Amino acid sequence: MFRGVQHINMDAKGRLAMPARQREPLHAESAGRMVVTIDTQAACLVIYPLPEWERIEKDIQNLPALKPAVKRFQRLMLGYATDLELDGNGRVLLPQPLRDHAQLDKKLVLVGQGNKLELWSEALWLAERDQALLDSGPEAELPDELMSLTL
Repeated sequence: MFRGVQHINMDAKGRLAMPARQREPLHAESAGRMVVTIDTQAACLVIYPLPEWERIEKDIQNLPALKPAVKRFQRLMLGYATDLELDGNGRVLLPQPLRDHAQLDKKLVLVGQGNKLELWSEALWLAERDQALLDSGPEAELPDELMSLTL
């Protein structure tokens, strides 16, 4: 399980060091192998341990590809999917097209999402966080799915 919000840096070559608390589950679950792809609903990247991605990839491939919206989703999620592996120093190299999509520069934020990690530019993450806090204020209507949770 990936938890927490961590501010990290990326070097000029597109390498980032995976924090130790995220590196350990990645090594345990997938020997440091993972897949990164774009998020189709936000300007961020999603990082999956390889076994989790393989499960999701099958689900995506089994969707009805004759529907135009499904085909577009498949093109993006599967088309941008890139294999990554932690090097001996716990770093990964992000390809330029993925960095461009998420507008990544030096300052990044890694956000745990249970079975995956999201990777944001720090500026976009702060804007997303602030908007989410505004949208979920005391006056906000919560979806029925959230109303059934016991926290």
